[in-house]
Parts: sequence; C-alpha cells; structure tokens
Amino acid sequence: MNRIKDLREDRDLRQIDVANATGIDQKTLSNYETGKTNPDSYSLIKLADFFKVSVDYLLCRDDTNITSKHYIFNEITKIQKELEDLKSKL
Repeated sequence: MNRIKDLREDRDLRQIDVANATGIDQKTLSNYETGKTNPDSYSLIKLADFFKVSVDYLLCRDDTNITSKHYIFNEITKIQKELEDLKSKL
C-alpha cells in the first residue's frame, strides 16, 4: 500500500499522527505501508476518509485521488472566477 505512505508523506505526517487520527495502530499502519499486511475494509474506509480519497485510489484501482464532488465543484467555481477576473482585466 504505497499510496498510504505517499499520502502521509505528502501531508508531512508521521505514522503516529495518522494512527491517532484514524484509530489504527501505528505498527499496523507500518505493516500496511511496507506491504507486510493488507488493510481490512474497515481500515481502508478509515484511511480513505482521513486522506479524503477513494478506497479505489488506495487500492490503486483508480488514479484520481479526489472523492468529494463538492471539492471538485468548488475547484471549478474558483477557476471560473479566476477566468472571469482575467477576462475583465483584458
């Protein structure tokens, strides 16, 4: 589960930080990251919720790491506003 480690490191978090936030034991999290064990469905959901990604993303079944439609909508709205601002300046 390299994506768990990648997500954690991208956010400058330690394993213990993720463990405390998700309720998953730090040693268990370490085992997930090194591939010694695989997370059960409960742990996958906890990790996906914590990192705000899909379970499919964690399982490398999808390369899109955004789960929230609201997040996507907000990002599109921001881009539209920026484009309108640029257009008005021209």
